[in-house]
Amino acid sequence: MPCPGPTGGSVATERTSDTVDTLESMCGIVGFVGSGSSGTQALDVVLDGLRRLEYRGYDSAGVALQTAQGLVLEKRSGKLGCLESALADDPPPPATTGIGHTRWATHGGPTDANAHPHLAGEGRVAVIHNGIIENFAELKAELVAEGVSFASQTDTEVAAHLLARAFTGTGDLGEAMRVVARRLEGAFTLLGVHADVPDTIVGARRNSPLVVGLGDGENFLGSDVAAFIGHTRQALELGQDQVVVITPHGVEVTDFAGVPVEGRRYVVDWDAAAAEKGGFPSFMAKEINEQPHAVADTLLGRTDPAGRLLLDEVRMDESVLRAVDKIVIIACGTAAYAGMVARYAIEHWCRIPCEVELAHEFRYRDPVVDGRTLVVAISQSGETMDTIMAVRHARELGARVVAICNTHGSTIPRESDAALYTHAGPEIAVASTKAFLAQITACYLLGLYLAQLRGTKAQAEIREILTQLQAMPDKIQKVLDGLGQVRQMARWMADSRSVLFLGRHVGYPVAMEGALKLKELAYIHAEGFAAGELKHGPIALIEPGQPVFVVVPSPKGRDPLHSKVVSNIQEINARGARTIVIAEEGDTDVVPYASDVIHVPAAPTLLAPLVTVVPLQVFACELAAAKGLDVDQPRNLAKSVTVE
Repeated sequence: MPCPGPTGGSVATERTSDTVDTLESMCGIVGFVGSGSSGTQALDVVLDGLRRLEYRGYDSAGVALQTAQGLVLEKRSGKLGCLESALADDPPPPATTGIGHTRWATHGGPTDANAHPHLAGEGRVAVIHNGIIENFAELKAELVAEGVSFASQTDTEVAAHLLARAFTGTGDLGEAMRVVARRLEGAFTLLGVHADVPDTIVGARRNSPLVVGLGDGENFLGSDVAAFIGHTRQALELGQDQVVVITPHGVEVTDFAGVPVEGRRYVVDWDAAAAEKGGFPSFMAKEINEQPHAVADTLLGRTDPAGRLLLDEVRMDESVLRAVDKIVIIACGTAAYAGMVARYAIEHWCRIPCEVELAHEFRYRDPVVDGRTLVVAISQSGETMDTIMAVRHARELGARVVAICNTHGSTIPRESDAALYTHAGPEIAVASTKAFLAQITACYLLGLYLAQLRGTKAQAEIREILTQLQAMPDKIQKVLDGLGQVRQMARWMADSRSVLFLGRHVGYPVAMEGALKLKELAYIHAEGFAAGELKHGPIALIEPGQPVFVVVPSPKGRDPLHSKVVSNIQEINARGARTIVIAEEGDTDVVPYASDVIHVPAAPTLLAPLVTVVPLQVFACELAAAKGLDVDQPRNLAKSVTVE
């Protein structure tokens, strides 16, 4: 993406030419305060953090630095390189305190004026913000009536002017932020600096992520630990409705009323190298190839010497879990498809009715849940706002909530009754791959644990399923080692305008996930259908040359649906479709009707998604790359949806 033409300089004024009405849904926040003794420059730390947060998706970037000459600000629409070029053309003075931001707008165009930071107080205050301030219009009207001029029409600038006004009244930056936070409605993470308060950054969070990085003579703030993982792995968890003040030598946390709060310290269990591409052409390619490890690590240490499941993270009374009479899985996007796979396994193993709900619909349909309902919330980041609000609603109704999440210390696990962490490591690419397999694996573990507690499966049966699960990483690796055919096919099909996906039973959510990956990465029409629905309408889409992926169950004799799906293949083949069949090794029944066959290792029916989805991930990634698209940062998408 080329950088737009320059519209401003690097002093603490916003010399930009364009403003657009917009509410903010931003993605990346970094803050750094150092003592200067190490020679570390704030600009270097902040830019490094923003680079590590690029995976979240963004459309503009900016920094504000505390210098001897006052606040220095630079911001640009476009990619981070545009900001870096502007800084190189007009280098700022040295600074050991700075904040940085990458913005993703939900409304309005990405412009220099709407980029962060925003200034107030005659250029002496700078603020960055993630989230949406729902009452910004009335607050802005109040400020305008007082004679305040606005350089943009974002909700964030309202917070900047409020902070400047509050500081004038209090003389204390932490108290000023508390005054502001109490007036704001909605979801927000705010970071602010003031020219009159050197070596200090203040932050606030409500319904939006913020974490503290703890260093020696330096401290950090970030919307994600990736923002500072290159400098420290020591972190401090911030809770809901809290304000933090960091200096080079201290961290102070209070609630919005000013009552001191003791944050929970933890150690980030991955390092900066884990966030690098490791020789792969993209983060997505790397993460697809990390899937055997993601599944193996999620399974690691889950049993005692006798082979019984021990889910130490699920600290919920066993009597409560035995009394559960309904399970509701809530999630969005790829995580929802993981939940759909899990539903088949949980109902089969536990004999408990299980529903899968899109989190953003759950609380608006008056769901029937109570104290005997177990809600399972699935989220890679733990900060998906739709799912957070659904979790809160479920708990208000008396349900117990178990979170399945990849991010320690994030909001959803903290606000749930129990958590089961996946151990997939950082997922940088916006489109999820290894988190999907890890989520399915964690759901299997939860289902087996419930079956163990409730006695619906004999212990020997549970041990056998666990043995089969432990064999899956090697089978996933075997799939990855044999996908040259898929990569070549993707390059041949780079000009396809539409691709359909069919599956039955657990193959149905796999088909939908395959379609979603292609939509996300290649920007072409793709749909996943239940194969049994084919003759109820979708077969009208079949025309000569139409590519159709079909996920085939295990051969007949092991799965009664096999012959039915083979009949589907015959039907679409007879109408001229290009049938691309994913079938188990040794399945010869599909060969006469398939244009292409992609073989995967044999696996029990309920575990098969762990291998059958992998070729679809690789196909989408390769086809998008063949089209010259950025597979790590698809257009219009962000890694975590942190607003409803």
